[in-house]
Amino acid sequence: MHHMNKVLSLAVAASALGAAAPAVAQEVKLGLLMDLTGAIESLAPAILDGAELAITHVNDQGGILDGQTLAGVVADSGCDATMGGSAADRLVNTENVTAIVGGLCTPATVGGANTAAIAGNTVMVSPATSAPSVSELDDNDLVFRTTPSDAFQGAQLASLLLSKGIEELAITYVNNDYGSGFANTLAAEFEAGGGIVAANLAHEDGRSDYRAELGSLASSGAQTLAILGYANGSGQTILRQAIEAGNFTDFVGGDGMVGSDLFTGIDASMVEGMIATRAGAFDGDSADVFMSLAEEAGIDGASVYAPQAYDAAFLLALAIEKNGSADREGVSAALREVASAPGETIMPGEWEKAVELIAAGEDINYVGAGGELDFDDNGDVDGVIVEMTVESGEFVEVGVIE
Repeated sequence: MHHMNKVLSLAVAASALGAAAPAVAQEVKLGLLMDLTGAIESLAPAILDGAELAITHVNDQGGILDGQTLAGVVADSGCDATMGGSAADRLVNTENVTAIVGGLCTPATVGGANTAAIAGNTVMVSPATSAPSVSELDDNDLVFRTTPSDAFQGAQLASLLLSKGIEELAITYVNNDYGSGFANTLAAEFEAGGGIVAANLAHEDGRSDYRAELGSLASSGAQTLAILGYANGSGQTILRQAIEAGNFTDFVGGDGMVGSDLFTGIDASMVEGMIATRAGAFDGDSADVFMSLAEEAGIDGASVYAPQAYDAAFLLALAIEKNGSADREGVSAALREVASAPGETIMPGEWEKAVELIAAGEDINYVGAGGELDFDDNGDVDGVIVEMTVESGEFVEVGVIE
């Protein structure tokens, strides 16, 4: 009899545990769509670290939605549209994530969105995709990014050139999403500001001879040539051959040109004063806070796109908390609310403070590692674009373009 009682009481205890177990084990899933293989596999680990640090902060400060665990689910999108599509499909339809941080490369982000995320009503926030074409996605307000579009850089470069008294410009750009998006904005904004675009021609990357293209560009009569290409590719060859031909007096480059390899085999005196732009790091209190949190965690917070990945993950956690459930419906509207004014400022790492304010019905405004993240209608943010110039054969930073 006594023995039976013991078994019975164990059974009762087990069933009580059984009832409680789901509450203990509940988790909210966040997809991490990362290009762990492919063209940027050397950059991806630090970007993933940034996103995972945000998840750690959430769980170390009491968790999400009444103490549930925020669980990151990693999928490799391979810097590729097909891989991005199938990886996103797994996150959306098998893992049932609430939202996704990623992708990184443009093809992976677009492939993931078009294959699975948009149909699955799943918000994606990319920390690294910069092609202007992403702004035009028919995405039901589901695709956002925490890094500026190259369209923003193009506009900043145009105003910089006009401010220096450059009135006429020839442009040549690498024939892909990056080059064409950048060139289209540069041309439109330069003309809107009163400048003349004498020529705007695409070129294919990886060729050894661009003299025919340079002949067409020179015949336009412009003395300033903007080259939107890569320091390890077409940009280098075009710059070198343009200097050899002697057709232009001044040269301009975008971020793809800002590398020391650009001047291999080029007489430094011929490119003295060359103007270029690149995306810069946000400089403010919230960036300092992030850098010290990263250091504390033993990760490289200064690595390219790591701050933007932290912001993407932290913003999605805030949006899910604000939305009040692990459902996908409502996340995109909540994301816009937590990312912009009005509201009390929330800095990186301030999860507990944010949860208390949300619970009290107060508005919050996240100011992140990458600065103010006020999404426009397309889900894009402004950023910081830095002016670079060439001194004695090296790129040096002039300062932020205001």
